[in-house]
Amino acid sequence: MPRRTGPPAGDENCAIAQALDVVGDWWTLLIVRDIARGLCRFDTLHASLGLSRKVLAERLRLLTEAGVLAREPYQQRPPRFEYRLTPRGRALLPTLVALQDWGDTWLLGEGDPGMTPDTERTTATTADGSREAERVHALLGTTLPPLALPGPAGTPVDPVAGTPFTVLYCFPGAYASRASYPPGWADIPGATGCTLESCTYRDQLAGFTAAGATVHGVSTQRPDEQRAFAAKERLRFPLLSDADLALAAALRLPTFRTVGTTRLKRLTLVTDADRVVRHVQYPVTDVTASVEAALAAVRSMAGTSTTPS
Repeated sequence: MPRRTGPPAGDENCAIAQALDVVGDWWTLLIVRDIARGLCRFDTLHASLGLSRKVLAERLRLLTEAGVLAREPYQQRPPRFEYRLTPRGRALLPTLVALQDWGDTWLLGEGDPGMTPDTERTTATTADGSREAERVHALLGTTLPPLALPGPAGTPVDPVAGTPFTVLYCFPGAYASRASYPPGWADIPGATGCTLESCTYRDQLAGFTAAGATVHGVSTQRPDEQRAFAAKERLRFPLLSDADLALAAALRLPTFRTVGTTRLKRLTLVTDADRVVRHVQYPVTDVTASVEAALAAVRSMAGTSTTPS
């Protein structure tokens, strides 16, 4: 692999050129993508990416020198290291999510190939059988990597609880005041229904608890926005903020943008205590039915009664 030589002359003050000098290579962002997914060791990265060991070692070295990755020892004899994203590396996650959103819309989407930015339709959902839906359903059986999201008080919370099961329902956004919703929110397919979804989980919470499940709602809103909404609707479970897109990047969750903000599309995951995804719902077109389906899935896995609560 050629060493970085710096941006072309005259681009010393161009942030795009400077950034591409660090992450402009084909493999570098894929390495960042996989480390965000929890593949932190050399052999697991090699198996996932399929590039030569020499090339992988060189790119890991360059990303470490650039401050994107940090090496952490996990074995002394012989010495072995894991690669973790630094704050500089985690700041690349919105870039990865934006690239995914662009690819979903313009390369893998089901829309008209002649679509232009003026005719593009923002959507918070997808069609059954789309490539986006296939990617989400492929999460079944995968393991959620260790990470923490800001909770109601802003303190880090593991999205996977210490109970036998955790229901993670991701939603575009919900606010305490109707005036806080972005302009045109009701016209975005799949965006409406977040309040109904959260309140349905609230009303069914006893059933989830009895089956050994914790419920966590996740959106990219700020914790203070989530806290105000939870107080207004008297939610009895935490809402977690993925404003930094750590969860979205780790699981390659589908997103959309509106009014300059990246939002999670509506989907539901159920994990077990080992962080393994055991149940997936996407797209979610009927929010009350999706809550019932999540409860039925938890009860089935727990071997408890399916009598409605």
